[in-house]
This record gives sequence, C-alpha cells and structure tokens, in this order.
Amino acid sequence: MNKLLNFITISVVLSNTAIVSADNTASDTVANPPQTDAKRKNNLEDTILVTATRSEIKASSVAASLSALHGASLEFVGHNHIQESLLRIPGVNLHRGNGQEYLPSIRSPVLTGAGACGAFLMAEDNIPLRAAGFCNVNELFEAHTEQAQRIEVLRGVGSAFYGSNALHGIINVITPGVDDTETAVGMELGAYDYGRLKLAAGFEDFAFSLTTAHDGGYRDKSGFDQQKISLRHLYETTSLTVNTGLTYTNLNQETAGFITGKDAYKDEDTARLNLEPEAYRDAKALRAWSRFEWELLDQRQWVVTPYLRVTDMDFLQHFLPGDPLEENGQKSVGVQSAYYSGTGNTGYRANGNGDGSTQVNWVVGIDAEYTEGYLTQAQDAPTEGSVFLQETVPEGLHYDYQVGAAMLASFAHVEWLFAPAWKLTAGLRYEQMRYDYDNKMLAGRTRDNGSECGFGGCRYSRPADRSDTFDNWSPKLGLSYQLGAEHLLYANLARGFRAPQATELYRLQREQSVAELDSERVDSVEIGIKGRAAGLNYALAVYAMKKANYIFRDADFFNVSDGKTRHRGIELELGYPLSETVDLAFSGSYARHRYDYDEILGGININGKDIDTAPRHFSNTRIGWNFHPAGRVELEWIDMGAYYLEPENTHKYAGHDLLNLKLSWAMSRNWTVYGRINNLSDTTYAERADYTTFTEERYFPGTPLAVFVGVKWRPRL
Repeated sequence: MNKLLNFITISVVLSNTAIVSADNTASDTVANPPQTDAKRKNNLEDTILVTATRSEIKASSVAASLSALHGASLEFVGHNHIQESLLRIPGVNLHRGNGQEYLPSIRSPVLTGAGACGAFLMAEDNIPLRAAGFCNVNELFEAHTEQAQRIEVLRGVGSAFYGSNALHGIINVITPGVDDTETAVGMELGAYDYGRLKLAAGFEDFAFSLTTAHDGGYRDKSGFDQQKISLRHLYETTSLTVNTGLTYTNLNQETAGFITGKDAYKDEDTARLNLEPEAYRDAKALRAWSRFEWELLDQRQWVVTPYLRVTDMDFLQHFLPGDPLEENGQKSVGVQSAYYSGTGNTGYRANGNGDGSTQVNWVVGIDAEYTEGYLTQAQDAPTEGSVFLQETVPEGLHYDYQVGAAMLASFAHVEWLFAPAWKLTAGLRYEQMRYDYDNKMLAGRTRDNGSECGFGGCRYSRPADRSDTFDNWSPKLGLSYQLGAEHLLYANLARGFRAPQATELYRLQREQSVAELDSERVDSVEIGIKGRAAGLNYALAVYAMKKANYIFRDADFFNVSDGKTRHRGIELELGYPLSETVDLAFSGSYARHRYDYDEILGGININGKDIDTAPRHFSNTRIGWNFHPAGRVELEWIDMGAYYLEPENTHKYAGHDLLNLKLSWAMSRNWTVYGRINNLSDTTYAERADYTTFTEERYFPGTPLAVFVGVKWRPRL
C-alpha cells in the first residue's frame, strides 16, 4: 500500500509541474528540444499511428493505451538491446538474458515457460514476427528495431484486428517507408569490444537500411554478431498504392547462462563467469510482404497484404540437464485483408460531422495463414549429475516432429459517433486454429531406440500423431468522450485469447501422452484519460484483468490449462517542459499480478500469492537539457521494484536503481556525435533473478558502467 501511495504522490507532483503528449507519446516528446504550443498542436494533429486498426489513424483519436517511440527518440536512445528503449513506456518490462535474449512483460508478470511468448503479439509493419502457434520468447531480435521509424506499443488486449497472442499487449515495429528513409551512415564503438555500423539510403521509389553489430560480451566467452537489412519499394497510381517490404536478420550468439548462489551477482568475479561456455544461439529470419491499398469512392478503402516468413534457429539448451541441442524452423504464407468504410487514411473524426449529426465508420476483414514448422531436440553425450538424471535424460534424439498449422479469422470493427464528442466502438473477431502434428519418432517416453529408461521412464514424452482445433471469439466494446479539444476520456471492455503453442501441445514430459489444453482467455476492463494542459502532456490508465485457462506445468510435469490469475494496475505517462531548454518525462506502473487458483507447492497454497517475477512497481524518469540548439544531454533514472522469485513467495530480489547519461550534438549540417554512459553509478544489480529447487537463487548479472560513442553523417547540402 505504501508503494501505491508513493507512486500516486510522485504522479501528482509531476503533473503539477509537468510535460506530456496528448497522443500518448510522452516518451518521444522529450527526445527533441521544446517547441512552442502552436508547433506542439500541429505535431499532435499530424501524428499518425497504425497499430490500433492496421491503418493510418490520428493518435489523438485512439481510445486505448497506445504509446509510441518515434525515430528521433529511438536514435537518441541508440539501444544496443530493445529493452533500453521499451523501458520508456509504462507497463512494459523486458528482463534481459544474455546477448540479445530477454523475457517479455506487458501488463503482466515476466512470463516464462514454453508458451510464455504466446501472451504477446510481436509484429513488424503489422505482420506478426512469428505464426500464432510458433512464437519465440526472444523474437523481437528478429525485428529491425535499430533503424525503426517508430515502435508502437498497445498495452492490454488487442483490438478485433488482432487475434491469438494479442493477450496482454502488442509491440509493433514500423520500418521507414521510401518517403521516410534518410540517407545516412553511422558508426559506434563501446565497452567490451562493441561496434556497430548503420547505413540507410532513400531513392525515388526504393529504400534500404542495414545494421551490423559485434559485441564481445561482458561475461567470459560470450557476445554476438548480428546483421539486419530492410528493403522497401513504393508503387503508386491514382487509385492504387503498393508498399512492399522485406526484412532479413541473422544472429550468431555465444550465450552465457545463469550464475547461481544467493546474491551471486554482487561479486564481480562471479558475475563475469560463464558456466556454460559451449552454449550458443544461431537464428535467421526472413519476412516479405506487399500492402495493396485501393482508394474507392465515398471514403472507402480496400487493403490486402499477402506475406511470407521463413525462420531457422539452432540453440544449445544450457538450462536443461544434458545440454540438448534444439533445432526449429517454420515457413508461413498468409494474407491480411480489410475493407474500410469512412476512414480513409486520416482516421476517425473525433467530434462526428461537426454539425451534430451522427457518423458510422466500419471495417470488415478476413485473415488467413498456413504454417509448416518443425522441431528436433537431441543430446550428443551422456547426462552428468545424479544417477536419476543420468538414467532419465538419455543421450540421443528426444523429439523430432513437424506441425502444419492453419489459421482462419474474420472480424468486424465499428465506430459510431452518435453525438458531438461521443464515440462508441465495438469489435468482434472469430478465429480458428488447426494443428496437424506428425511425430517422426517412436511415440511414448522411451529412448530413441525404443529401450526403456530407469526410474519409471524417460523424462521426454512424445505424443502419437494427432490433430487439434481451437475456436475463439474475441469481443470488444469501448466508449470515449472528447473533453474539449485537448483531452480524451475512454473506457474499454475486451476479451483476448491465445491458442496453445505447438510446444505446449506436443513437447511433453513424464507420463503425459496427450495435452488436453484450452485457449488462454483474458477479460479486461480499462478506464483512461489522456491529453495536454498548460504544456503538460499526460496519459493515465487504470485496468483490471482476469485470466482463465492459464497454461502451466504442474507438479507432475503435465502441461495443463486450469490455472487462473488476476491483474490490477495503474499506468502513468507524463512529459513537461520546465523551461525553454529543460524538460522532464516520466513513465511508471504500479500493479499486482496474483494467482487465483488453489495449488499446493512446497506445502504452501499459492492462491492469492504474487506471481513470480512480477515487480509491483517500476518506472523511468528522465530530465533533459537542450544545452545548444543542436545539442542535448539527458539523465535517465530506472527504478525496478522488488519481486518474488517463485510462486510460494519465500525468496525475493530487492530490486535496483540505475542511472544512464545520454548526449547528442549536431556539430554541423552533416555530422552528429553522440555518446552514452550506461549504469553511470556502476551499480551491481541483476537483469533477471530466479529460483529453482535444484539451483536455488540464480541470476543474469547486470553490466557495470559502460561507455559508448558514435558519429553519424548525413549528406546534407
């Protein structure tokens, strides 16, 4: 309770002095020098986002918790890991692993397990990075975030335009279009042999961007090499516009795992250890799409986007006994289609027709996708450890299967401006997901040669060939009221869902031969207000969610879907120019995420306990000084609250506070220099803390003070 009171107190103090953006982009507003009120108003009116409806719409009219980091802010942050940028958005809390790895959280605990990634929809240019049943918990490293035009985050249940996986939120990376690509070359050097090169060039109807990076790694025998390239092409006629995009990414990472022992991260020598020096991750991803937009009569528009994806990943599972190697991949083809009436490219008019009459805007569409995925897991040496582990985790092939998955969905979305300043929004989506699973090995829990393991059988269990189908309805209802020209009040009711992931259905353990799982479901209510007043830009949201059919692995190591959880929270986003040259920004969250079902673990009923790795509060506060018309320096304070490490709530990480310093200075029309000092106070901390009965406390240690410097050249005349 005291934490909640402190959070509210900070919010009130900041709102009395203030800076925020009515388009809910406070985190981007302060990335640039302060502007006059007239300029801010124009920027607000011109701000366009696409995540809410998969079509361009004015940010000021979006009745949802939708934030965006725009190009100027992303360039200023210059993240080496996507977490560094997303920490500027309330409710988003990625916990970094090693290299480019992370565990996700949006209005949720930091989720783990085979299907944890299924609670979030990660997309690039409105196309999900992975097929709905084949997500990867680290999949954002497959998006070209380093040169994004903007990154949009929809917190909470997605709209009717999005189906499975849009359960807790959506992160949508928007790559620069042909008209938005600026020709530039950037180079950066930093701690631990870090180096990065960024190239971009835009032409009349073609553009490309390239990023290549090398990191030697803070910890022993760790680091990565990564390459990303994005291509864009534009074709236009009087009534047809065709935008085509392609992104290819490649990651070769030497991975360092957990260090173990209570507070092990506080010891400098221990923190640098890599207990799994042979661990690695190699990942490739390709996505291509074309968006066909036909402008029809009477403000009608038809949009069709065919796309394809190919992914391939190998990684040593250093966190499992025997260090088995997993190889997985998928090939997908799909299409998104929608018919818009009354929206065009400018979004919905916030006050009806302006003459007191009503207006109805609607969208209907069909989405379809087919995916072929595969997974193998094999171990090339005997398991070390106890006799039990040696006997139940054999060397050889553990899993070898293929899955064909077909998704078909239809949706409708209506906005009714039934009175001046009032808007009612309703949406409905029906989605069917079908899996056809083909086991390439012997069914059951034997060794790959059919012999039995001791102690009752092998750990890994392979189901026989089967098919599974999941049908889901997702209704949405919202009401908004425009309080004058500068403030929007809204309330939303929504239901989200996610179908079980293929790994939850077919990668079983112990005696389980069939996973009878249901789709996870979240019912959500949200009330919010956002706007601007006297220079203050703000966005405040309060939400409550209940999740049913929560999928988890129980005490018998069975994948089951009879869990329930509840989530309550408040999020605040602020921005305010303290003077002509100094500005302040804040984003923060206070939430409780708790188990809502009976289960006895370690003799303790977890019902009502905090879900593990669910800090009740975290925030990001920034103060910036535009010391020169072309120069800016910013001090950032990251406050991460304490959290429990296991469901019984008996072990805890105390949290941490970090300071970062960032600087950018355009020395001439062509040259810009910039620098960052991460962890300015050289704090010892853990990026992620965890607990298991086998290892007890374990951590991914945070990086000490690290300096990065760079230069960017633009061919301006």
